[in-house]
Amino acid sequence: MPERLYRWTKQRLRQHLDVIKGERAPSLVLQNATYLNFARRKWLKANIWISDDRIVYVGQEMPAMVTDTEVVNCENVKVVPGYIEHHAHPFQLYNPHSFAKYASTRGTTTLMNDNLLFFLQLQKKKALTIIEALDELPTSMYWWARYDSQTELQSEEPFSNSKMKEWLDHPLVVQGGELTSWPKVLNGDDSILHWMQETTRLRKPIEGHLPGASEKTLAKMALLGVTSDHEAMSGEEAVRRLDMGYVTSLRHSSIRPDLAKILKEMQELGVDHFDRCLMTTDGSPPSFYEDGFMDKLIGIAIESGIDPIDAYAMASYNVANYYQLDQKLGMIAPGRIAHLNILEDIDKPTPISVLAKGQWIVRNQNVCEGFESFPWEKYGFDSFQLDWDLTEDQLHFSMPMGIEMVNSVILKPYQIPIEASDRHLSTEHDESFFVMIDKKGKWHISTLLKGFATHVLGFASSYTITGDIILIGKNISDMITAFRALKEQGGGMALAEHGEVIGRVPLELLGICSKKPMHELMKEEAALVQQLRVRGYKHEDPIYSLLFFSATHLPYIRVTQKGIYDVKKKTILFPAIMR
Repeated sequence: MPERLYRWTKQRLRQHLDVIKGERAPSLVLQNATYLNFARRKWLKANIWISDDRIVYVGQEMPAMVTDTEVVNCENVKVVPGYIEHHAHPFQLYNPHSFAKYASTRGTTTLMNDNLLFFLQLQKKKALTIIEALDELPTSMYWWARYDSQTELQSEEPFSNSKMKEWLDHPLVVQGGELTSWPKVLNGDDSILHWMQETTRLRKPIEGHLPGASEKTLAKMALLGVTSDHEAMSGEEAVRRLDMGYVTSLRHSSIRPDLAKILKEMQELGVDHFDRCLMTTDGSPPSFYEDGFMDKLIGIAIESGIDPIDAYAMASYNVANYYQLDQKLGMIAPGRIAHLNILEDIDKPTPISVLAKGQWIVRNQNVCEGFESFPWEKYGFDSFQLDWDLTEDQLHFSMPMGIEMVNSVILKPYQIPIEASDRHLSTEHDESFFVMIDKKGKWHISTLLKGFATHVLGFASSYTITGDIILIGKNISDMITAFRALKEQGGGMALAEHGEVIGRVPLELLGICSKKPMHELMKEEAALVQQLRVRGYKHEDPIYSLLFFSATHLPYIRVTQKGIYDVKKKTILFPAIMR
């Protein structure tokens, strides 16, 4: 079981005691380290002894036995706990392994991850086995247990009682949520409320998803068990959550880069204690992380006038304390997992050296070798394969209502003002053909999309919440070209123009995630995004646009497996058509 590492066997515990008694040598000592002690909220000086993956001593003494012990002089540096990202969506083109590896090089050594893709795409046994395997990496990985699919599925079977129970009971699952379907709960959905109660019974917190929530809505959700929320978009909204007793996560992401603004407004409103605040990057696309991870957010907080101790706490101790994991994480003290960041100075949160479970991930600004690959196929993360084809004469666009993009993620209905019977549309307006097709080829939905781009002729993507396929373009022939390129490359995204494929991002794992390391994926994503922008995409983030076409936690309409869906009325406006 994965907990064996963190409970440590009786034999291992005795070995740790032997280090203190001087009968066994530690594996590593950080000597003369100025470190951040959250118990006293001070920078203190000590020698830190590490035995394999665990901190065994922090104090003034040096070990009596140092046979084969690595001793590192930390006289002129600062040491802080490894950073924690508590709200990770580790499937945003990258995969949990590549994401964790990259994050750790920037000092983020613990991730608390969304389980939605595993929940929807894998059988229960494989999914739970894979999270245990991922926990064997140098980083620590924990997971959420979603209550809903965040879209309308042809079958709700993934959320069976037995599946929900095993996820919630698992020791690596630390919370319920995020709760995107809270309106259903308020309107009487007792099945989700049951699992919220079960989460509370297990003494695990529940994360909300409450954008724009009023005081009364926040009060109602607190009564039902929600304990935190990450959707504040202003200082006033963050303070409202704090006033209502929530632990409040301050977001800085590709579509909501709000952290500096929120912190400034919170301070103007009189907030001077941040012990119930966390921070998150909220699962941004690869290129967002090019200049940092949680280290970037800590830097923004310090630049915004936050006490550095609070800034580091919001990405370490506060998180561990909230999730009742501070006996393992978030502190530099005996008994904790040896996740440590060595900094050049207090105001420079990007580490020059990183330890994860006592292993060097970065040493003197050089990335070390370690956890280079992961056997995804062993766990059912298969390649994306289509055994059917699509032809031009199978696509027809006669629906009276289209979809308009208000921004990256908000969609509203609109009356189609143009004739869509031709096989191509003019580039003088921003209407495009739009198709969502079942990945097994059984159904499809065809309409027009306004506001995506003016000059994208053919684009195909299997990167969606459910792994179904989206086609967008001005020219049906180029849309078919992009679809066939997608089929040939085994999933991902493909951009076609005048019969040629001009851009692509292969996503070999289920058509949703790449096997490539983050630095390679960043280049591929940035190149494709630039091609879309040159062709008229004007919003913040096309990657999020693709992901959220089906996301029913956002207004006003969505394209789901069941058809075009009215979020407020909870009805299907136009059903999917069987092929």
